[in-house]
Amino acid sequence: MAVFKQQQVENYYEIGEELGSGQFAIVKQCREKSSGRDFAAKFIKKSQSIASRRGVLREEIEREVNILQQIHHPNIVMLHDVFENKTDVVLILELVSGGELFDFLAEKESLSEEEATQFIKQILEGVHYLHTRNIAHFDLKPENIMLLDKNTPLPRIKLIDFGLAHKIAEGVEFKNIFGTPEFVAPEIVNYEPLGLEADMWSVGVITYILLSGASPFLGETKQDTLGNISAMNYEFDDEFFGHTSELAKNFIRQLLEKDTKKRLTIQDALNHPWIKVCYELVIVCLKVIYRRKVSESFRCSGLA
Repeated sequence: MAVFKQQQVENYYEIGEELGSGQFAIVKQCREKSSGRDFAAKFIKKSQSIASRRGVLREEIEREVNILQQIHHPNIVMLHDVFENKTDVVLILELVSGGELFDFLAEKESLSEEEATQFIKQILEGVHYLHTRNIAHFDLKPENIMLLDKNTPLPRIKLIDFGLAHKIAEGVEFKNIFGTPEFVAPEIVNYEPLGLEADMWSVGVITYILLSGASPFLGETKQDTLGNISAMNYEFDDEFFGHTSELAKNFIRQLLEKDTKKRLTIQDALNHPWIKVCYELVIVCLKVIYRRKVSESFRCSGLA
C-alpha cells in the first residue's frame, strides 16, 4: 500500500529548475536538505473528481507509486519518496541527467548494430525485471528511455514514467486504449485483452527506429498510424535498411508479430542470436580498449 507523506515537500527538499513537463506533470530538479543529494521531483496534478479531465485520479497515481515501490533494478528509475498536498502528489525520483537515448544518438553520425545492441540489451534487461514480476510498462518509447550519464563509454539506460504501468493479474482480463500511437501494439488499437506482450511490440518499434532513424508505422494522422499498425503495414526500406543484417531484421519481425502467442517473449528476445552475438562482441571490444588504456597509463607512469 502506497504511503504519501502529508507534508510540504519544500520542508525537506530545495526545489530547483524545471527538467521537463507533460500533460499533467512537471519534473523539477531538487536537492535533499538532510543529505545534499540531488533528485528529480515529479509534481503530478491530482484530478479533483472522477468526471474531471484536469489531472490524474489519485487511484492511478497510487498504482504508479505501488509499482515503483516494488522495483529495484539498475535499468529502471528508482523512487525515493512521496509527498502529497491538496493539489499535487510529488514523487521524489532518482535524478537521470544524461538526457533521452534518442537525443544522444542524434548527436552521432551513425550507429552500428553492435552499438545498437548495447542499448537494446539494457532495455530488455529492464523489461525482463518487470515481466518476471508480471508488470507491464505499456508506454515504452524513446522519450521514456533515458541515460544516467552520457559521458561514459557504455551509458546506462534507465526506463522512466510508469504512469500507464499495470500489474497483470492471472485470469483477469484487462483492456484499455492508451499509450503513444506510434508505439502501441495491435491489441491496444483493436481493444483486445492486454498483457506483457504489448511491451515486446514496443521494443520492436524502438529497435526499428534505432537502426534506421525511421518510424515503421507513422502516418500523416493519428488514425493513419493506428490503421498502419492494425494492418501490419510496414517494410524494411532499402534506403534505411540496405546495410542491416538479416539477423537484426529477423529480431524486429519476431517482435512486430500481430499474433501475441507468436511474438517473442522477453526471454526469447534476450536469447535471440542478434542480441547475444552483437552484445558479446561489444563487450570484447570494450575490454580490449580498456586494456590498451591501462597499458598506456602504465607506460606514461614509467611502470611498463
